[in-house]
Amino acid sequence: MIAKTFFGFEEILEKELKALGAQKVQKGNRMVSFYGDKGFMYKANLCLRTALKILKPISSKKVKNEKDFYNFIQSIRWNNYLDTEDTFAIYATVNSTIFKHSQFISLKAKDAIVDKFRKETGRRPNVDTEYPDLTINIHIQQDICTVSLDSSGGSLHHRGYRSATNIAPINEVLAAGLLLLSGWDGQSNFIDPMCGSGTILVEAAMIACNIPANLNRKEFAFEKWLDWDMDLFEKIEEACLNKSRDFQYSILGMDKAPSAIRKAKKNIENANLGDFIKIKEGNFFDTQKETEGPLHMVFNPPYGERLQQIDIEEFYTSIGDTLKQNYPGTNAWFITSNLEGLKFVGLRPSRKIKVFNGKLESRLVKYEMYAGSKKAKYQK
Repeated sequence: MIAKTFFGFEEILEKELKALGAQKVQKGNRMVSFYGDKGFMYKANLCLRTALKILKPISSKKVKNEKDFYNFIQSIRWNNYLDTEDTFAIYATVNSTIFKHSQFISLKAKDAIVDKFRKETGRRPNVDTEYPDLTINIHIQQDICTVSLDSSGGSLHHRGYRSATNIAPINEVLAAGLLLLSGWDGQSNFIDPMCGSGTILVEAAMIACNIPANLNRKEFAFEKWLDWDMDLFEKIEEACLNKSRDFQYSILGMDKAPSAIRKAKKNIENANLGDFIKIKEGNFFDTQKETEGPLHMVFNPPYGERLQQIDIEEFYTSIGDTLKQNYPGTNAWFITSNLEGLKFVGLRPSRKIKVFNGKLESRLVKYEMYAGSKKAKYQK
């Protein structure tokens, strides 16, 4: 099988898959391949935090031309996956000098499937791009064509808990990946001082409590498959929930916008995580560390389309000053696509990781704020 992910998250996803029990795990570009049975496919969709989709390859072959491709698609035993009363959709990605247009490949594959059913049964399944019973993924790399079934359906970042958002909300898979890149494991207090609609907070709580990432998701594509096994899925879901753990620390979210606070509270309520997350209205630049011991901070400050009304130099200077003066004993991480703005923080990052927020090339940066001087830390 293949788990798709964002650039820079391949290693994290590899670790997640191995921890879940996947076999023959191998990293690729924005994807990780692995082996597992039907039950593991259910578990991967339910539990993986940094996967966008789980694809199940069903056939692969070298194709030289259009006729080759058509015959290959027809050779697949589609009645193992589709009935004539079912609907299907096809999505193709093409990186080839032989085949140039993904839309053409999708249409040609549709013709091959429909023609096969007509010939064998006199009837045909229909295409439905919005709510198909089966989603087919076709990938052509030069002359190698791989046909897969999309077991997830909509992207796995649609967790199911987020009903209210602000401008340019952070993607849930991106939020989970940033948290895991930051080393968040639930073993300290946590704060998101610019929490917006609360996505980072919810993902942080689910990681801390080992709650399956997609527990609140309304539907997976495999639930419409001919071999759907509800009993097996429910057993896997129960087993995963039994591995959840207690969380002994605090998770706090802040935002200066009352509308953001309302949305964050609603999303936290939707995720049933109100017992673990506290929310309060406040401007980060007027705050200070409230808890004893180490503090883990991850946030997504305004940038791109959310930064139109902000003085960049003043804003990033204030981030640096607030961290330096008010947050000793804190590992502070944040993501930004404004690489110029980072110059004004006035602190040297100890880590700088290249990631993408949508199409925006960004950096996840870490600032280690010591209790006392850095020199004193190393003299202990």
